[in-house]
Amino acid sequence: MAKLITVGVLALQGGVVEHLSLLEKAAAQINLSPQQGKPLTFSFIEVRTIDQLAKCDALIIPGGESTTMAIVARRLGLMDSLRDFVKVQHKPVWGTCAGLVLLSEQASATKQGGQELLGGLDVRVQRNRYGTQVQSFVAPLKLDFLREKSSTEDEVPPFRGVFIRAPAVEEVLVKEKLGAKQPVEVLGVYRRNDADGQGYTFGGSGKLWIQCGMGT
Repeated sequence: MAKLITVGVLALQGGVVEHLSLLEKAAAQINLSPQQGKPLTFSFIEVRTIDQLAKCDALIIPGGESTTMAIVARRLGLMDSLRDFVKVQHKPVWGTCAGLVLLSEQASATKQGGQELLGGLDVRVQRNRYGTQVQSFVAPLKLDFLREKSSTEDEVPPFRGVFIRAPAVEEVLVKEKLGAKQPVEVLGVYRRNDADGQGYTFGGSGKLWIQCGMGT
């Protein structure tokens, strides 16, 4: 019998439908892969309640407005359960854009009054790191984790990264300081030493982390 894996998408605000659609496509591709052994059965659900969250083996927090998501989650009584899901149960969680902000331990450039975070990822992020909408840009990214085991570096085309008012990881926090059990793994980096062509200049070394992950 195929194993059932339930993946939830936090459906309080943001790109919920888009993530559900891509999950369906990814599930079909996984079961068509020659490396896949026993078939897997996936269930993808929208998460707005504690009961729905409890059904999930993994969770995606989509892009959107992180402050709004946090306020709505608190009003629905979901914030503490989400934090338990991430930091106590250590279930897999993927954060896109606003989701990255919520999963960070620290955030800078927040709105007046600050913002409630879930935490779990030992990084500090800066909201809207790439400026306003008119300062958006596209840049090629080298992402080694996309390489197939049998391929060489030259066979991996650059990933087309679109930077639109997105957050970036400014700093990987010292794990001893936060008592983390696993170090942060940097999976993708964007480097830029000069202006990005849209009048926006990156400070410091010009190196910004665009994707990070932690073990459980």
